[in-house]
Amino acid sequence: MDREAKEEYFVVIQAKDMGGHMGGLSGTTTVTITLTDVNDNPPKFAQSLYHFSVMEDVALGEPIGRVKANDLDIGENAKSSYDIIEGDGVDIFEITTDAQTQDGIIRVRKPLDFETKKSYTLKVEAANIHIDPRFLSGGPFKDTATVKIVVEDADEPPVFSSPTYLLEVHENAALNSVLGQVTAHDPDVSSSPIRFSIDRHTDLERQFNINAEDGKITLATPLDRETSTWHNITIVATETRNHSQVSRVPVAIKVLDVNDNAPEFASEHEAFLCENGKPGQVIQIVSAIDKDDPKNGHYFLYSLLPEMVNNPNFTIKKNEDNTLSILAKHGGFSRQKQELYLLPIIISDSGTPPLSSTSTLTIRVCGCSSDGTVQSCNVEAYVLPIGLSMGALIAILACIILLLVIVVLFVTLRRHKNEPLIIKDDEDVRENIIRYDDEGGGEEDTEAFDIATLQNPDGINGFLPRKDIKPDLQFMPRQGLAPVPNGVDVDEFINVRLHEADNDPTAPPYDSIQIYGYEGKGSAAGSLSSLESSTSDSDQNFDYLSEWGPRFKRLGELYSVGESDKET
Repeated sequence: MDREAKEEYFVVIQAKDMGGHMGGLSGTTTVTITLTDVNDNPPKFAQSLYHFSVMEDVALGEPIGRVKANDLDIGENAKSSYDIIEGDGVDIFEITTDAQTQDGIIRVRKPLDFETKKSYTLKVEAANIHIDPRFLSGGPFKDTATVKIVVEDADEPPVFSSPTYLLEVHENAALNSVLGQVTAHDPDVSSSPIRFSIDRHTDLERQFNINAEDGKITLATPLDRETSTWHNITIVATETRNHSQVSRVPVAIKVLDVNDNAPEFASEHEAFLCENGKPGQVIQIVSAIDKDDPKNGHYFLYSLLPEMVNNPNFTIKKNEDNTLSILAKHGGFSRQKQELYLLPIIISDSGTPPLSSTSTLTIRVCGCSSDGTVQSCNVEAYVLPIGLSMGALIAILACIILLLVIVVLFVTLRRHKNEPLIIKDDEDVRENIIRYDDEGGGEEDTEAFDIATLQNPDGINGFLPRKDIKPDLQFMPRQGLAPVPNGVDVDEFINVRLHEADNDPTAPPYDSIQIYGYEGKGSAAGSLSSLESSTSDSDQNFDYLSEWGPRFKRLGELYSVGESDKET
């Protein structure tokens, strides 16, 4: 049987009783027989020769074509693997298997170059992964095919002769001198001319130039190794026929040192010499620096000026560590005699040509303790009382400043205290208006209102003019009443104040205003309001007023007259 030819068979089976004799009964059923697959078929390529073409600038790992070996088996028996077994592109290309479609995918493994090799021939093999030993006699379970790959030319950017360039130049090189040269070519068959330029983002100070035709780099501005030892620029090569084809290369320029800086003191030194110092004592050790960088290191020579060689006070001594010691020739220096000494020193280097400079060392005579500790270097300090240190002087000065601050604060406070007080309007009791929403309790109520608020405490002893208006007439100050703390005669007090207010238009209104919103309750006499009486429709009899005594006689006559007029 061959599953690849026919996979299923249908068999009809009949069963009869009575031994199959006449008159017996029968029944039938259908049996389906399905054949399972075995690996008895090798893979076969659909064609023996495949042709592919690819651009030379294709990216690595990019697929360039597919081949397919068909297998009549199914499932695991149909799986195959692909390999490149021979050809001139075994190391340039690779082939992998697509797990979904069982295709062989050819990919680029290494860069292609049309100018170097234009075509490749490969022999590809497809073989079954799972082989059944029972069918090995049927032949090899694999197949081969030939693949030809043609490389097509692409417009490539220029190629520099070196991936990086290193140039060296002395810092005193002349302007427009040639530092070096870069070269590049177009790898295409057409071989387009190349133009060179400097990426100015890498040369912001424009210290270098380049010839656009031959790539020679020249110096545009002076160099200084002490400022910058290295310069890193980028050279750009562009095809003249296609400006989109651009290549870049880094160029490192090292600036070589020349002896163009004289040595000098490492720092501004100021030496201190004790008055009680001994002869030959080292006053100061100084060192020098040189901005140059000689190959064999620095070596300095120290000397005094020719006119200072026979200096009676100081001498110098060169140390092994390239430093210089300043020594005193004698003792007994005095600040009163001379406080400051200047010692010029010549410093020379060992460069070619040698350079030198003169630096001056300042030596100050100071007062020192017995152990050599400097205490004071000022001439005035010499005549100060014994035991008065600089710290004590600072403390005394701080106390004086503090006393001055206290005096200034005291004077300022006294000045503010003597200023006249201005009475604010809202604090003047004369301007206040007191309002009551209920009626007073009569003459017997002595707690509802303090009559003392009617008094003018400020105007008792004299005349106070108004501040809000300008008076047209001037009045002599009036004599106030003597204050009576207890037993105030209200009637007399009001009459006096009323008379004064009527006769003096400039006097402020001292009277307080009382507002009564409603009448009191509980009076046995009832309401005395004439307004309420006039609005009432009922007739009223006021004869009872004459029965209240002499004090209400006049009131009774008035109302009696009103009633008689009303009747007429």
